[in-house]
Amino acid sequence: MRKPQRGYARQDRVKEQIMRELAELVRTGLKDPRAGFITINEVDVTRDYSHATVYYTVLDDSTREITEEALEHSKGYLRSELAKRIKLFRIPELHFKYDESLERGMSISHLIEQVAAEKPVED
Repeated sequence: MRKPQRGYARQDRVKEQIMRELAELVRTGLKDPRAGFITINEVDVTRDYSHATVYYTVLDDSTREITEEALEHSKGYLRSELAKRIKLFRIPELHFKYDESLERGMSISHLIEQVAAEKPVED
């Protein structure tokens, strides 16, 4: 009887593989002209692999809404291509969500710089 591996679960490996494959598919296989330059940042998969939330960002913020429409329109194609590339009992349904963490991080960094640049108040 084999002991289960610690620290690197199957679910983590599946998430990483889905992320890699989607990044490649979005870069080379997505022919929708509405899609901007998309970066896949993270993928969260449910324990039963029925759903995957894909967090993405776009290079140009002005294309954000159009890119979201293009991704929603391409869900079926991307899922079927994933099925060809990944051997899973169930290919997850894809849910695309814009990742705002980068923008929040930059905003917080800017606020910290502003505070640091202010003259210290004397007692």
